Amino acid sequence: MVRMRVLFVDDQPEVLQGLKRMLHSMKDEWDVGFARSGQEALGLMEDKGADVVVSDMKMPGMDGAQLLDEVMKRYPRVIRIILSGHSDQASIMRSIGPTHQYLLKPCDAETLKTTIARALGLRRLLADESLKAVISQINALPSLPSLYMEIVAELRSSDSSLKKVGDIISKDVGMTAKVLQLVNSAFFGVPRHIATPVQAVSLLGLDTIRALVLSVQVFSEFEVVALPGFDIDVLWSHSVGVGAGAKALCKREQLDEKAVDDALLAGMLHDVGKLVLAAGVPEKSKEAILLVQAKGMTHEGAENEVLGTTHAEVGGYLLGLWGLPDPIVEAVAYHHKPSKCIGRTLSPLTGVHVADIVERSLSDSGAGGAVPEVDTAYLAELNAEGRLEKWSEICRSAVRGGGD
Repeated sequence: MVRMRVLFVDDQPEVLQGLKRMLHSMKDEWDVGFARSGQEALGLMEDKGADVVVSDMKMPGMDGAQLLDEVMKRYPRVIRIILSGHSDQASIMRSIGPTHQYLLKPCDAETLKTTIARALGLRRLLADESLKAVISQINALPSLPSLYMEIVAELRSSDSSLKKVGDIISKDVGMTAKVLQLVNSAFFGVPRHIATPVQAVSLLGLDTIRALVLSVQVFSEFEVVALPGFDIDVLWSHSVGVGAGAKALCKREQLDEKAVDDALLAGMLHDVGKLVLAAGVPEKSKEAILLVQAKGMTHEGAENEVLGTTHAEVGGYLLGLWGLPDPIVEAVAYHHKPSKCIGRTLSPLTGVHVADIVERSLSDSGAGGAVPEVDTAYLAELNAEGRLEKWSEICRSAVRGGGD
């Protein structure tokens, strides 16, 4: 078995010694390296490579943000994590672009191991190394131009409000994903359970959001590309419908409040991989879309033929790198084939899978593609074959605005 290489970078020897002791139990699974400076880390990577780099922020010479920025340019497929005791806003803002996840010192062994193991585990979602590299370099997802301009104008206004800003972000897939990444970051000290993008914005605060959007530019305007059949407005309309349906199904099945909230967010983000592909590999996306139109295939079937993967796995990979909660990542990654997921309980994934099919059949938002099939093997494993009709009606009612 090939061991994954994890490289820790910190200018304090006692910190590195502590990490070495902390991670001794992982010696059979990971090849762990240590460097006392950014330059030393880059030298070790040139010699031995790395799958994950975990760096301190404040270091003499090349600091953590500069190091990870350089790693992103030279080794784009590498997973990049900041582990630091310094959480001043200026440092955070500089590190947002090149950093996938942020952890605060002191960090207990279990959290550190779990974060790294989870990030490494995502690699099985994608076999194509070049696609991993493309996704790993994404630090902002493209937003609907009208909403991008609207949020910039609102934040520059003298009477801007969190409510208005939150409402704008709630209408956009890319903005929602990025805000959830930030609000799940340890650097911002926010509780992990977030119900809606509006709540996420209120917890981050208007000053932080303003700095993130206007100075750091964590949102980017969608550049119109020649992708026949790709419509970002249709994508968002479909996503909102799936979020409503998934939430309604999970609520009716009396899942706990957190699972219901996760179902809503997962539904809103389930097709985020389509944005990633459109922005990252537009020619391949175009080829897949033309295949859908020519052969009447499902989008995921055409993507598999062209790319060897689908927007579901791509979206799950990115959101997992960004540290979003497992139930959301799983629901996004496996929403077309939930039987591939390890979990076998009714969950947000169940709601998103059913709601996606229902919304597609109602609105023809597949842009000419065939509607995906229900994963009957998954329903059988849940002993839920007889509940599909009821679930579909719950989702239809929610998608049509009939309440949840």
